[in-house]
Amino acid sequence: MGSPRIDDRDWSRLTLGERIRMLEVDGYLVLPDLLSPEQVARLKAETAPLDTIHTDYSERQRVRGNMSFQGGAVTDLIAHPPTVSFLRTLFGDDIVVMSYAYARSEPGHPGISLHTDGQPYGSQIFGYEGSVPVMVRVLYYLDDLTPEVSPFRVVPHSHLSLHADGNPYTRYESHPEEVMVPVKAGSAALINHKVFHGNFPNTGDRARELLAIAYRPAWAGPVEAVEAWDPEDVATLPEAVQPLFGDKSQRRADFHGGNKPANMRSEAPGINVSRWERA
Repeated sequence: MGSPRIDDRDWSRLTLGERIRMLEVDGYLVLPDLLSPEQVARLKAETAPLDTIHTDYSERQRVRGNMSFQGGAVTDLIAHPPTVSFLRTLFGDDIVVMSYAYARSEPGHPGISLHTDGQPYGSQIFGYEGSVPVMVRVLYYLDDLTPEVSPFRVVPHSHLSLHADGNPYTRYESHPEEVMVPVKAGSAALINHKVFHGNFPNTGDRARELLAIAYRPAWAGPVEAVEAWDPEDVATLPEAVQPLFGDKSQRRADFHGGNKPANMRSEAPGINVSRWERA
């Protein structure tokens, strides 16, 4: 495989509508400069002492799950106002946090295979949380991503394919049309959970840390019930964070709905094509 295309555009120039379109159509988006250097430093200070485990494919990929109740800046990040404001505009519905994890890619990390996080019938890796029809994962980077230090990789538009090659249970070593996305520390990459994505190897001389939080709209529940948040744990969260910790299994569906239900609306801005033109 040749060198991948590098998407190093000036992300700060995108309008709100362009950001929505990018995430819906391309399947990924970078929100730049969400965190100040001071915020990044505080987060790194809180993640430094964490106990981690390695993944099944590399000692150099260190992870820790269930970060929601860690406390401090790590927990406050869940309700980071600029991010949550964008997600509310994107979803137009109550937001539910589904998961929160920490990952560190150390020198020698072989890279993460191209995969999707959306698996409609559930899976051993993602459980039934991956079965939700809509979810966005926010990857906050605490270190600069360079071509040598595990940059984000994605196959744009792959979530739109109807071909068997788009089976969300498939994983790929690489793809000729994948894109490399360098991201600065303090910025976040957002991914449609159905897009094929991963990261490149870490061939550099330093580690790369991230905090990954998965959000979905309240209507878009899993096909089977998943483990609920512990109400006692939720009660310990900051006030700004608690509303995001609703029932992870909730969904809003009408199996018995008829062809002509009462009180149908005649407008729905959330599906207007003009949503991509918002300033």
